[in-house]
Formats: sequence, structure tokens, C-alpha cells
Amino acid sequence: MPDSALEGIKVIDLSRVLAGPYCTMILGDLGAEVIKIEAPGGSDDTRAWGPPFAGDVSAYYLCANRNKKALTLNLREEAGRRILKTLVRDADVLIHNFKTGTMEKWGLSYRELSAENPGLVYCGISGYGQTGPYRELPGYDFVIQAMCGLMSVTGTAETGPLKVGVAITDVLTGLYAAVAIQAALLARAHTGAGQEIDLSLYDCAISAMVNVASNYLISGQIPGRLGNKHPNIVPYQTFRAADGELAIAVGNDRQFRTLCRLLGMPELADDERFATNPRRLEHVEELEKRINAVTSTRPRAHWVNLFWKSGIPSGPIQTLDQVFRDPQVVARGMKIDMRHPTAGTVPLVASPIKMSATPVSYRDHPPAAGEHTDEILRAHGFSEEEIQEWRRCGVI
Repeated sequence: MPDSALEGIKVIDLSRVLAGPYCTMILGDLGAEVIKIEAPGGSDDTRAWGPPFAGDVSAYYLCANRNKKALTLNLREEAGRRILKTLVRDADVLIHNFKTGTMEKWGLSYRELSAENPGLVYCGISGYGQTGPYRELPGYDFVIQAMCGLMSVTGTAETGPLKVGVAITDVLTGLYAAVAIQAALLARAHTGAGQEIDLSLYDCAISAMVNVASNYLISGQIPGRLGNKHPNIVPYQTFRAADGELAIAVGNDRQFRTLCRLLGMPELADDERFATNPRRLEHVEELEKRINAVTSTRPRAHWVNLFWKSGIPSGPIQTLDQVFRDPQVVARGMKIDMRHPTAGTVPLVASPIKMSATPVSYRDHPPAAGEHTDEILRAHGFSEEEIQEWRRCGVI
């Protein structure tokens, strides 16, 4: 058995910013060999997205680029494209997020690269996909959040539409890409043939609307902004405590009856306005007032400890300093430290994947642009004379 789940899988990563790099970091954590390719001098914009910086490396770049080796290559030059084709011949996966049509213009389409390697899994990530009227538009997370319906249900009537606080459509697309790539590798094990994967941020974001989208498709009713409330379940929202806010997520009538008892209001569970979830949906504002009147009298820790003991899903709204001190987060090892040659020891968010036989590993620091160029080219049979000439000509 291999030490890592994806040991022996080689990934050529032409992507930049977040969705693609997040995907390839996942594959790298799982043991794949990932070669991150940028233009000479570095072309991943996140290298400059700061502060904060650890030494000369941006925190943003650090979040999605561990477990990779770095090569610089000018794909606008014929020699650069020739080098890439050589790398592709023994690769398993190529991932890119260039604007639609760019790889075709360079002669690096799936059709052309699969001629070099019929087993290649070729994943293209774009804002809107390779087909459709928007295919040539640039895709940015904030715009996708606006267009996919997410911002229409996020926020309140008072705030207006709000985006999620992280680039969630990039993250989701990176996850979908990791799933699709591994599925294509499994299919290749049966057929021997690779395939092309066409992923768009827009498609992935719409998919992630899950029950909210389903509610609309079934009912025809356009949902409004939900704030911290749930469209189908009550009470499933934030409530005030004496020292802040907490989240309470009651999933059924039995839990609601327990909640009422713990709040000292058992009569609410028998009130016809609140006895069932559909009725609670009709009277959510009144129920919210009644619960807030009680929860606001005691601190969050009191209520959370009380609720946890009785199986009521709840928790405090934590800031990130509290998150990384949380004993559960500590116990699960969700922060790691990696040595970096210029930034020193850098703290990173760990992989959430826990595997018993082939655990994730943290082998390589997030690399500087082109940090391993000579090493990678030598390993693929190129001579010192070729490497120096390409460097002189700006190919690498």
C-alpha cells in the first residue's frame, strides 16, 4: 500500500489565485506530485495580495500553495510550450484557469495535449465554462456570488445583499475540481483514457444553492434575504446572550420541546403557534422575541453548556482567535506549522481530511516562483546548456 492516497500521481498546475491552487493543494496533501507553473517572475496575483505577509510571502498565497514544486515557463514562447508538452507526457493531470480560448490559442488544448498523453486528465476552470454566451467573460468570486443567487438570500432587509466573508465560490469550485479529477483518474483505471473536465465557478455556485434553489424550483417563490435564519426550519438562527450571540439549530419538534424546557418556557411547546415546525415558520418573529427575552439574561457559555448537555445543537459565534484556541480545533490538529526558507516558521490551516491508512502529509512549503525550475527540468532530461539558454532568452 502506498504511504499517501495519491502517491505516484503527477499534476501540472497552470492555475492561479484560489480555485485551481486550492484544488491542487488538496491533491498535494493527498500525496500527488504537483508542479506549479507560472510565467517568469511569478504570475500568481496572490503573491502580492497583502498585508499581512510572513517575511516576503503573502498570507493569501500561503493558504493554498503548500506541497508543490515551482517552475517558471513562458507559454507565449514556442520553446516554453515545447517544454510543457514534454512535462505532460508523463503527467496524470493538467489543471488551468486561463480565460476561455487561451490554451487553444497556444496549441495547448485538450485535443492537442491528449495526443501527447492519451491518459491525461485535463481540467479547465473558468468563470462561466467553455460553452454558453458568457464563456469569454472573466470570472471573479464576488461577481459570481452576486449572479448565482447567493447574495440575494444573504443579509437582511436592512443590510441589503451581502457576500459571504470568504471567496466561497472559488473554494467550492476547487473542491468540485478535486472530486472530478479523482473520479476521472478512477475512470482511467478502467478505460486507460483520460478526459477533459470543464468546470465553471457559476455552475458550482448554483449547485451550492442546494435547498434554497430547490425550494424555488418546487414552489416558484423567489426567496428573500434570510439573514441568520433558515428558510425551512425554526428556530435555526442566532440569538442574543448577555455577552454576545450564539447559534441555535433546532431540527425537529422533539428538540424544540427540550429547548423550551431548558429556557424555562415549557408552555411554548404546547402553544399551537409553535407546536410544529410549519407553524413556527408562520410565527417566527414572535418566537424569536420570546426566546431572545430569555437568552439575553445569561452569558453564552451558560446556554451553550446547558444545551450541549441536552443534545441541542448550538454554539457561540467565535472570532478566529477563539477558533484556533478552541479545544476541539486543537485536538483535531487544524493548525500546522511549516518551515519556509524566507518566512521562517509559518502557521497554516491543516487539511480537514483524516485517513487511517494513507494520511495527508505536509512535505513542501509554498514555493517561491520558479524555485524548483532547474531541478524539474533536469529531472525531465534537459541539459544545463538548454536550461541556461532558456533562462537567457526569458523562456524560464
